[in-house]
Amino acid sequence: MSLSSETESLWVLALASKCSALTKQNIFFSLLLLLLIWFFLSIFYWAHPGGPAWGRRRNSSSSSSATIPGPRGLPLIGSMSLMTGLAHQKIAAMAKSLGATRLMAFSLANTRVIVTCHPDVAKDILNSSVFADRPIKESAYSLMFNRAIGFAPYGLYWRTLRRIASHHLFCPKQIKSSESQRRQIASQMVKILSSTAATSSSLHIRQTLKTASLNSMMGSVFGRFYNLSDSNPEVQLLQSLVDEGYDLLGLLNWSDHLPFLADFDPQKIRFRCSRLVPQVNRFVTRIINQHRENSSQQTMDFVDVLLSLQQNDNLSDSDIISVLWEMIFRGTDTVAVLIEWILARMVVHKEEQQKIQEELDKVVGRSRAVVESDIPSLVYLTAVVKEVLRLHPPGPLLSWARLAITDTIVDGHHVPRGTTAMVNMWSIARDPQIWSDPLEFIPERFLSSGANLEFSIMGSDLRLAPFGSGRRTCPGKALAWTTVTFWVATLLHEFKWLPSPDQNDAVDFSEVLKLSCEMANPLTVKLCPRRT
Repeated sequence: MSLSSETESLWVLALASKCSALTKQNIFFSLLLLLLIWFFLSIFYWAHPGGPAWGRRRNSSSSSSATIPGPRGLPLIGSMSLMTGLAHQKIAAMAKSLGATRLMAFSLANTRVIVTCHPDVAKDILNSSVFADRPIKESAYSLMFNRAIGFAPYGLYWRTLRRIASHHLFCPKQIKSSESQRRQIASQMVKILSSTAATSSSLHIRQTLKTASLNSMMGSVFGRFYNLSDSNPEVQLLQSLVDEGYDLLGLLNWSDHLPFLADFDPQKIRFRCSRLVPQVNRFVTRIINQHRENSSQQTMDFVDVLLSLQQNDNLSDSDIISVLWEMIFRGTDTVAVLIEWILARMVVHKEEQQKIQEELDKVVGRSRAVVESDIPSLVYLTAVVKEVLRLHPPGPLLSWARLAITDTIVDGHHVPRGTTAMVNMWSIARDPQIWSDPLEFIPERFLSSGANLEFSIMGSDLRLAPFGSGRRTCPGKALAWTTVTFWVATLLHEFKWLPSPDQNDAVDFSEVLKLSCEMANPLTVKLCPRRT
């Protein structure tokens, strides 16, 4: 080895040893410095109204726009606690305390959120093309909903799905054609409840309503028809898949807002989705294959429609599976949840129940069952359903939020691209500035003369729009309304609904917010037949 090489080697060793010494001496202070910088930045961001996610945007916000008021929450996580438990009530209380009912900002860790409790601002958001998309939850993506109507990005593919659903599943002609199916299910419900009431002074109705709703959607979508009183393995399996999907989509997933948690899956949401999706794929694929084998049948259900349009509309098998899964998923529990709330109110409000039954006796009589053509004449029943929707909207935060696809102005405030927007319909429907005696159950408010004579709840009037409004309004709202009003009319026509003696003649109106807002404790009632 040359002298030059030895000198270079010694120099490298000396430098390495010096660097090592410096690293050992300063590594602790360097980490401490980084920690202090992170801490002060977190405090700096957190100090901004709305919390840390909004603080990170303070330099890019429009200087001419007023800051949106909102809670700061906690450093790093912001106001995640607002979205736990009864989020609609917490958000309403927070907005009221800050004087921010028109528009409030808050942070879900890294996610910017705005929420309104005012109908005018709600209309601006829901009918704006800027808010045509939905934020994609990890659970929604994992459960294939990113390829279905609910979460697919606004564009050609989404418009294609919407057109297919509107023309072939939710159009008036198709709703009319499925009337006999709804009538058959209503008759089966009456038989089951009559049989149970004859042997028990107290009965739960939730499971009967859920099974009826599921069977109705299976008939419309899959062309499958079952008797409610039969214990069918296919229905039981699908019900378990729907229940698991509802639970997963209703959870606040911390990984959606704190990306560094995604690899750890702390709530096991990704793990549960990975177990659920293969079961859904097998279930729906089997039904699709059966339809392909029986393609010569004359009566077409929604599976047949999608298969017939598959080539022209460039739908893959995965797309069809996603759409069919979503139709069953979205159309099942909401109807059952709403009917349970309506019947609970009837048990408590005996005078209103009596008024409906007097109306039924006048329009229908007791010699025959209710048919759907009777519903337009049942004015008071319609008012009762609207009043229950006002007090107990199944989706109090309109279930799924919107996403700003560009920077925009909302109620005079700058809202950056990527902001999640929510509408608190529960708060709007209980606002004393909008509704007189908002906490009281008064169906007559929808019967008064003047502007409320034909109060539409289908999205044109944001004082009460339980199905949403704008591009992302619920595509199945007409079918849901038809099903709910007909089944409620049938159940009130057939039975007098009384409080359960097992519950001390009381009804618990406590709520639990999952994907829908349900009764925390299933309704327990006593039934007395009216038509003998």
